[in-house]
Amino acid sequence: MTDDFDHICQQCARPLGASPSDDFCSETCETAWRAARTEGSPIDGGHRPDADLPEQRPAVPLTFLGEPPEGAVVKAGHEVLDDVAAFVARFNVFPDEHCVPVLTLWYAHTHAAERFYITPRLILDSPEPGSGKTRVLEVAAHLVAAPEMTVSATPAALFRLVSQGPVTILFDEVDAIFRADGAGNEDLRALLNAGYKNGASVARCVGDAKAMKVQRFPVFAPAALAGIAGGMPDTITTRAITVHMRKRRNDQQVQPYRYRTVVRESRPVRDALAAWVKSVADTVGVAEPDMPEGVTDRSAEVWEPLLALADAAGDHWPHTARAACTHFVLNGGSQVRSHGVQLLADLRDIYGRHGADRLPTTLLLGELRELDESPWCDLDGRMLDARRMAKELSRYGVRVVPFKHDGTTVKGYTTYATDRQVGLADAWSRYLPAEIGNPGNCGNPAAQPVTDAAPVTEPPVTAAPREVA
Repeated sequence: MTDDFDHICQQCARPLGASPSDDFCSETCETAWRAARTEGSPIDGGHRPDADLPEQRPAVPLTFLGEPPEGAVVKAGHEVLDDVAAFVARFNVFPDEHCVPVLTLWYAHTHAAERFYITPRLILDSPEPGSGKTRVLEVAAHLVAAPEMTVSATPAALFRLVSQGPVTILFDEVDAIFRADGAGNEDLRALLNAGYKNGASVARCVGDAKAMKVQRFPVFAPAALAGIAGGMPDTITTRAITVHMRKRRNDQQVQPYRYRTVVRESRPVRDALAAWVKSVADTVGVAEPDMPEGVTDRSAEVWEPLLALADAAGDHWPHTARAACTHFVLNGGSQVRSHGVQLLADLRDIYGRHGADRLPTTLLLGELRELDESPWCDLDGRMLDARRMAKELSRYGVRVVPFKHDGTTVKGYTTYATDRQVGLADAWSRYLPAEIGNPGNCGNPAAQPVTDAAPVTEPPVTAAPREVA
């Protein structure tokens, strides 16, 4: 009986006959037998995976496979970044909702910095001490790649730290390194300026006088800098994303920072972040993410790594990152301006109020000095005068021209170009953010001829009298 059972088809119970199979008399029976024992067709119809969809965890935990190997991606990208953001928000109160996403993406980019052409500088400043800058760096040290926390490292030490391998510089109290005007310590400034571009190096002479040689030090490395506001060189701030920290109110609470607890709790967050970034490094390294409207040139260069990672993470992160980019680049509000750019901005407001395309120098100086939030009454210890204004504007191709005003020939500035200067409207369009209803008029609605032929002698310029208390 057993021998007979062994020689019949498992599906139809007929003899196997000459079938090569030990179980089925035909392929039809084998297919029917297998179909009856299959739960259903694959939910994806048998198609290959969609490479454009973000990674997701299995609906049912695959616990039977054991613990995942070290470096394995066990979460989707947006979940990894959400965990980092939640961890960061535990220990600081930030000025707005855009700060935590920026910090999260900046920490993430340090794990693939070598894949990017740019590593943006991160600046944390505040008007007063005790605003949480150091705490941000302390938390960052648990999340970034190869952290190097320092307060007073010499440029020579930093050169060698960076050149010896991947490192993320976390520099606290950096305002003590530079003078109030942002100058000083040129070696450190050179390292931070050049080091935000991949492949950059700085040449220095090494050795004693008898055996001196030139050595090139690689300086490319992510760097976060914390200090009191106003002491950072412009050459660094233009390569950075600046978070303006503030003291938290008495009613705002954060979790206490206990080192051993933070080390233990941050390890799985950091490991998951490093593993995910490694899994998408090849993709984000060549990505060309779309920029928000108005974000161009160096600002676009600075934000490219962060937006590339946000796009790779998916879910809400592409939108969240671009909202933060728009806020910091276009709506930052407290951006530090040079005197020249501040002068252009104030002049644009004045011309807009007057609805004019030309105004005399004397009128402009009077209105500039009345602006409460501008420095024109105390500019390096003196009031702004005609000579200083001409010097500032000449850098932008804008110069004094003669024209008729109220029936007399005066000297002043026009919004439109003449044969010897480009006009204020040109400078506004190049150095100020776009403004809806920009009053600058590159034409000449009054059809008044403006030339340099009329010899008009400018009266001698004297300093405005000082007020005596």
